[in-house]
Amino acid sequence: MSFSADLKEGTKESHSAAENTKFVASFLRGVVDYEEYRKLLTNFYYVYDTMEQRIRETEDPMVQAIRSESLERKEGIERDLEYYYGADWKEKQIPSDACNKYCHRINEIAEESPYLLVAHHYTRYIGDLSGGKILKEITARVLKPPAGKGLDFYEFPSIPNAKLFKQNYRACLDNLGTTVPQENALIAEANYAFELNMNMFDEIQGNATKSFLRLALSYLGSFAKEMTVSKRYRYCGML
Repeated sequence: MSFSADLKEGTKESHSAAENTKFVASFLRGVVDYEEYRKLLTNFYYVYDTMEQRIRETEDPMVQAIRSESLERKEGIERDLEYYYGADWKEKQIPSDACNKYCHRINEIAEESPYLLVAHHYTRYIGDLSGGKILKEITARVLKPPAGKGLDFYEFPSIPNAKLFKQNYRACLDNLGTTVPQENALIAEANYAFELNMNMFDEIQGNATKSFLRLALSYLGSFAKEMTVSKRYRYCGML
């Protein structure tokens, strides 16, 4: 398979686990709490601010190959935060512990192995582009912001055709010139990016332990199918 296909397949379990966190599952059912949503936007503001700054600064050719200003979310989130918190929103923003951990990881790999920023770019932006329309509709229906307010996070005015954009994005991934060890590292980092996102989701509602247990059990099931090991083997954890 191509690298983009391997990346999608290699993060399938994590993607499913993220969608099944209590926060995201409730969101998709149309249960959106105003305060929790504001907290989520606050965390996303710091994550995207950190990621977009690091991506702009790096000279890594792989990262620059997939960079697109059309995907950047920081400015849209700023407009949303102004609506939800008021003009002095910057004075009211405090990143959560999980958010700080996420930002620390982005800064860490930007210094040590900047090509791994591709994994975080893929995990967040392609997720936004894929599910943004549905989440926008749910947010609009439940929170009922006035026209033109509170939904800029989901707007991609420079991407009129999301399907075509994602096709081109996957083609770009397939032509990064990655080695097999780099591809394995990128898949592992993308899975960790999903975990960091789940940490933020679950921190809002205090269910991190349950979600990570589901993910661990999912990985255990996949491992057991492949290896057909006997009961004497014990699973020790993940990541």
